[in-house]
Amino acid sequence: MVTPSAKSQDVFAADALHSAQTFMRLLDAAPLGMLVSNLDGMVVYANPAFSELLGHRPEPGHIFQFADLVSDETNAITRLHFERLLRGEVSVSRGEHQLRHVDGYPVWAMVGATILPAEGETPPLILVQMNSIELQKRAEEALAASESRWNFALESARQGVWDHDIRTDTMFYSRMWRLMRGIPAGEEVDGDQAKWLERVHPDDRPRIMANVHRQDLGESDFDTLEYRERTRDGDYIWILSRGRPVEWDAQGNPTRTIGTDTDITRIKKMEQELAAEKERLRITLEAVADGMISTDLDGRIIFMNPAAEMLTGSNAATTVGQSVSDIFHLRSERGEEKLSCPVLACLAQATQIRIDDDSVLCALDGPRRDIRATASPVFDAAGSLSGAVLVFQDVTQSRALQRQLAHSASHDDLTGLPNRASFERGLSAAIVSARNGPRQHSLVYLDLDRFKPVNDTAGHAAGDALLKQVAQTIRGVCRSHDLAARIGGDEFAIILEDCPIAHGRAVAEKIVRAIGALAFSWAGRDYSIGASAGVTIIGARSASPLGFMGEADAACYAAKAQGRGCVVAYPDMAAS
Repeated sequence: MVTPSAKSQDVFAADALHSAQTFMRLLDAAPLGMLVSNLDGMVVYANPAFSELLGHRPEPGHIFQFADLVSDETNAITRLHFERLLRGEVSVSRGEHQLRHVDGYPVWAMVGATILPAEGETPPLILVQMNSIELQKRAEEALAASESRWNFALESARQGVWDHDIRTDTMFYSRMWRLMRGIPAGEEVDGDQAKWLERVHPDDRPRIMANVHRQDLGESDFDTLEYRERTRDGDYIWILSRGRPVEWDAQGNPTRTIGTDTDITRIKKMEQELAAEKERLRITLEAVADGMISTDLDGRIIFMNPAAEMLTGSNAATTVGQSVSDIFHLRSERGEEKLSCPVLACLAQATQIRIDDDSVLCALDGPRRDIRATASPVFDAAGSLSGAVLVFQDVTQSRALQRQLAHSASHDDLTGLPNRASFERGLSAAIVSARNGPRQHSLVYLDLDRFKPVNDTAGHAAGDALLKQVAQTIRGVCRSHDLAARIGGDEFAIILEDCPIAHGRAVAEKIVRAIGALAFSWAGRDYSIGASAGVTIIGARSASPLGFMGEADAACYAAKAQGRGCVVAYPDMAAS
């Protein structure tokens, strides 16, 4: 017969066994990794979830310690957590620990541990549960890396971040936001708008005050503001502030605005320097007397200075975009032949084109000007042709002076006829043309009769006036292409091109008669002069030892010997 006390003990033992079995089944079914170890850290139980987490599958007789599961990186921290638990400082230890998988790689887990008190003969045990937080850790690491990259990028670009909570009217400022203003990184900054506006340049405040609230509202045209702000050392820097709302309330009103501030002081200084350089260039181009036209690759005008407007008779406002050939009309100086546009030739050949002579610019408003022009190609940074620049000068006066000097060098100042040097060049050309072909020219040598008395009695002024009349008379008898020159004081020579000796003699006689018929009056007195002439032929034959000029001179001398006022042909004289 069982006594009541013995029966109670058996029931208690059965209940305890049932509870232990129930507890073990619960641990086996738990989705978290579960371990039971003694106070020395020896593992006495591990559930299937633990085996899935770390790969350890305890076999009967296999003994290991919890410390064997902890990675070297977090071993010290984990040991401290468990020592505090064993000392009773905490009832539950919880923290993130890096455990070691059976294959050697680390696994982050949230580990919680508590002490199970002793029951009867069962000593106190440590119950450890663990849950993998590997995905969470990877996400945190990725987020930290992403934030680090963005922070590095923002600071490298010298962009400070600000965050305006409109509901509380509070501001957050990043480290770079402070540094660009000379504010220590850890110093608190009063986010009051009035304090900020005190640092804004006085000239910029009205514009900023009128538009900053629009930035908070997210208006697209006001999401970017530029202004000057005073730094801690008293200097001003240029700020480019970009911002827009990121949160709204139920009514759609912005409640939070985030943005960046960029220090653009260097850019602004460059803009100011470029603007000043552009202004200097504009003033220079307007002051330059040379015309300047810039074109694109197709020869369309993109710029012309005031001098170019004046010289071409056009207006930059209406000609920009037109082809340069529409307003830059060139013609030959010696005729009406139209010349090609140097800019188009420059673009076609990708080389400089110069026009120095024989070019006349016909302005749209009528005037014609002698010009000198240079069209130069323009290349971009890659070396590709991008357009051309035309520079041209009005050389009308200088060319007129050149023509005047050239005329003076080859003509007699008194009569306007070619001088001796010019005549000798013409004579050489006539001799060459007759020697190389069947051409014949007549050479006339003419000397005035009774001219010296005019100079002696009436003076040199009268003699000069008489010589001018004689020159006009000779020029009036000759053809336009004949060469009549004054080669001495009262001596003249004429080359009658393509003229046989008989016709040449007839022309010479006509000239002599015309001179003899001149009625010259000076100071109330009439003077009568005459002329004697000698004629020779310039042909393929070689000249006599006297030369062609000597033959004509000899014939003229013979004419004077015959009584003056007549003509002698050298061939007739030589044959007699």
